This record gives sequence, structure tokens and C-alpha cells, in this order.
Amino acid sequence: MDNLKLKLTVAYDGTHYKGWQVQKNGMTVQQRIEEALRRLFPSVERIHSSSRTDTGVHARGMVAHVEVAKEEFRIEERKLRLALNAFLPDDVRVVEAKRVPMTFHARFDATGKQYRYTVWNHPVMDPLQNNTAWHVPRELDYERMQRGAKHFVGKRDFRAFAVKREYEMRSTVRTVTACKIYRKESLLTWVIEGDGFLYKMCRGIVGTLVEVGTGRLKPSDVRDILKSCDRSRAGVTAPPHGLVLWNVFYRKGKAKR
Repeated sequence: MDNLKLKLTVAYDGTHYKGWQVQKNGMTVQQRIEEALRRLFPSVERIHSSSRTDTGVHARGMVAHVEVAKEEFRIEERKLRLALNAFLPDDVRVVEAKRVPMTFHARFDATGKQYRYTVWNHPVMDPLQNNTAWHVPRELDYERMQRGAKHFVGKRDFRAFAVKREYEMRSTVRTVTACKIYRKESLLTWVIEGDGFLYKMCRGIVGTLVEVGTGRLKPSDVRDILKSCDRSRAGVTAPPHGLVLWNVFYRKGKAKR
């Protein structure tokens, strides 16, 4: 049976999901999308994503690919997104769906990712931010956190900022190309870009910089913690609901037919 390949860009609110990857003990985003795909293409088995997100983490630009039997592909490509969303719940949306070369791979062809993390820094939580921002009531020193953030940029061993998962810890060296913090009144947004991320690495970075902001750590401590490769010396792991997989990057033209 001849197949064709589709690239899906997916956005979702992860509040009510056990993360992206299919599991035995709870509903996941991947499961929802596979169920929707099978309504249109019954032979679909598994979709392959650019990354995984944990329970409660959100996405604006998750990328996945799936192979579909050509004989089942009877829908116009421009109507594919609309058709899939008709079978998905409101908290999961296919933002883009298009055919790509059979050589395209959502994970292995990715050159980098951008995550964003939101903190509501005010004595009183904004109820409209409950599912998307970490409430930090204690005043944070923005300038100190910016100074600390600069130490993360470059090729580093991020062992001290990740939680160990045996199967992916062959190397803990990653390259972070940007670690910036933006402030708009009480809303703080971290923008972190890199060639790849370890398990809970972004949340470890944010949690540590928040402790720099409270004064528990100095900005220069970030450099020393990186060198130590000791997770116990870094800050807390920020809660999942403030994190969004914002974008996945590919070489120009890689995902075009």
C-alpha cells in the first residue's frame, strides 16, 4: 500500500491531559489526535512528534508527522485542518496540516525549539492566568534575573537543571541560543531557545532564576551550578502549567514538497 506523509502543527491547552505521549493511565494529546486522524484515515497507527510535553504543559507549535494510505486520502489538502478539528475537543487544535516529502521527520529534522514560560509576579494571583502562569507572590528583582539568565546561553552541560531519565541521558550537553526575560507589569515571560532540551530542563532554569530574583541565589551562582552538574544546588522545578512549547524550527524548505 502506497503512503503519503502529513505534517501537523498542533496547539493545545495541556491542563486536562497527561502530557503529549500516549499512556495507559490517562488521556493524552497524542491519543486525541490519533483518534481524530483515524476518523478520516482508518489505517493510521501512530503519529511521531518533534518532542514530548509533560502533564499540564501547553503547546502553540508542536509538530508531528503521520503516514496515510494514498487510497484513503480523498479530502482536499486545504480542508484537512478543518476536518481534523471537527473531531477534536476545543482544547486541542490542528493549526496547520499539509503534505510533506516522505523523507521528512518531525523529530530528527528539527534544528531547534523555543519554549516560553510565564510567571505572574504579584501578591494576588490573576484568576485569568490560573492555568497558564506560575504565581510567585514575592517580589522578584528583574535585573538580577536578567544577569543570571546570560550564563545559560551557549554550549553547556545542563545536568544540574534537568531531572534524570535513563533512556535520554547519554549526553546532558545542549546549546541554548537565547534565554531572555520580558516584563509587562506583573507578567514575566521567559523565552528560551536551543537545539534541544533535557527532561524538565526549562522548568529547572526558570525555577533557578526565580530564586535569583528573590535573592536566595546570586546571578553568578548560575555559572557555578552549571559547572557542578549537581541538581540539588539549583533552584526548584517550576510547575508545568506555566510552560508552552512555542515553536519548533526546521531548515528552510525542509518540510516542503
